[in-house]
Amino acid sequence: MRVEIWSDIACPWCYIGKARFEKGLAAFAHREDVEVVHRSFELNPNLPKGVTAPVIDTLAKKYGRTLDEARAMEEHVASNARSEGLEYRTEGRDSGNTFDIHRLLHLARDRGRQNELLDLAYRANFAEERSVFDVETLVRLGVEAGLDETEVKAVLADESAYADAVRADEREAAELGANGVPFFVLDRRYGVSGGQPAEVFTQALEQAWQGRVLQPIGAADDAAAPACDVDGTCEV
Repeated sequence: MRVEIWSDIACPWCYIGKARFEKGLAAFAHREDVEVVHRSFELNPNLPKGVTAPVIDTLAKKYGRTLDEARAMEEHVASNARSEGLEYRTEGRDSGNTFDIHRLLHLARDRGRQNELLDLAYRANFAEERSVFDVETLVRLGVEAGLDETEVKAVLADESAYADAVRADEREAAELGANGVPFFVLDRRYGVSGGQPAEVFTQALEQAWQGRVLQPIGAADDAAAPACDVDGTCEV
């Protein structure tokens, strides 16, 4: 069975949702028969490459909040991350264009190192004081994930490398009706939106394994789990 996950490195609920999905997968009896494929989704594709801004400032501007209110929003997301055992810095993070990261993740998929690179990129962005929006950091992350340094540099230097693959993922997300991330598709039978609890993912895996008809799945008390939508708005 294949699980496809559309996500963006800039999306905190994708970071949290990945951890929750992996806990749900660990509780699934047929977990060894599940192939996980991570697909590209840019929350802010129109951001100029190389231009970054502090996350707190970006949140305040986007939602019309004060800086203190934006910090409180980040603290709320951080508490959810920490409840899953994830580190999360609420200060000192940047926001920016993620297209190069997605291109590199496609290279990593071809080399069998996609999950390793994704984990490192999430950690760099949300837990460490490393910006994932500069080439030097991406090269180091690629090497840490087990990729060849020369190949990583060549992909990042060629803006056309894997660009079509990223765009194809994004078109497919639109065709499937994904209007936010994380978005999980299980064996093309079930769609799961948002950072659902781990037990919801286990349930979805079990139902998809049984080959039932595609239908949305959500927590019983709140099907609309937290997510980041197509215009870059993240629920807090």
